[in-house]
Amino acid sequence: MNEFAFVFAGFAVGLVVGLTGVGGGSLMTPLLIFVFGVKPHLAIGTDLLFAAFTKMGGTVSLARSRVIDWRIVGQVAAGSIPASLITLYVLQRMGPANPAIQSVMTTTLGVALLLTAVATLYKALRGKAVPTQIAPELLAQATQARHWTLPVVFGAVIGVLVTLTSVGAGAIGVTVLMLLYPALPLPRIVAADIAHAVPLTLVAGLGHASLGSVDWPLLVKLLAGSLPGIWLGTYLMHKTPDRVIRSLLSVLLAYAGVKLISI
Repeated sequence: MNEFAFVFAGFAVGLVVGLTGVGGGSLMTPLLIFVFGVKPHLAIGTDLLFAAFTKMGGTVSLARSRVIDWRIVGQVAAGSIPASLITLYVLQRMGPANPAIQSVMTTTLGVALLLTAVATLYKALRGKAVPTQIAPELLAQATQARHWTLPVVFGAVIGVLVTLTSVGAGAIGVTVLMLLYPALPLPRIVAADIAHAVPLTLVAGLGHASLGSVDWPLLVKLLAGSLPGIWLGTYLMHKTPDRVIRSLLSVLLAYAGVKLISI
């Protein structure tokens, strides 16, 4: 019965991700911890590879459509990947199952969920203020941050958050890119965020796997449900009131964040 429950959980999270674009880690990790009783380090490590595989297909599709600005992806990854590797080294030295590390993980996860809740609500209320198209001659200017260090610094923060909690590559990443590149159309911001999430979650996930923090049979069950869920969510995306879903989702994430911090 548990096997079907994991498949259904993967389907439900995939459906919400397809509907809202919010990263699966924001939902899957607290779901694994609170509902299924999975230990935090195993939930986080498994969810990182879950996110990498589910977003890989989307990146291929977006790359074919030529809507990914690879310069932005490279700039953010220049901060996030090294930060992820450093975080993994610290975890390896201290041990991911160490009670102190588990406490840091759950508290950081709670903070990350609260930030994601704020970012999700911000996108729900202000999402339409971002342009959806841009003239080709203005695209090069729109992909330049105010200073080259800003994407690297913000990328490093996201890299630490994602590696410690599996949360941050979705809603937080999109919100950061909206602030760094305000003239860039929203579809290109989302495309860059998804493309950046793949190498980051893959590096962090494989790092957790080397530490023994990935439940491989669980990962297979989650993916079996998430792939059709994402397809259905993407199909229904234009038929569902986006603001209502994102607002309700932000409340759910905030509740999970507060509960994790109070553990």
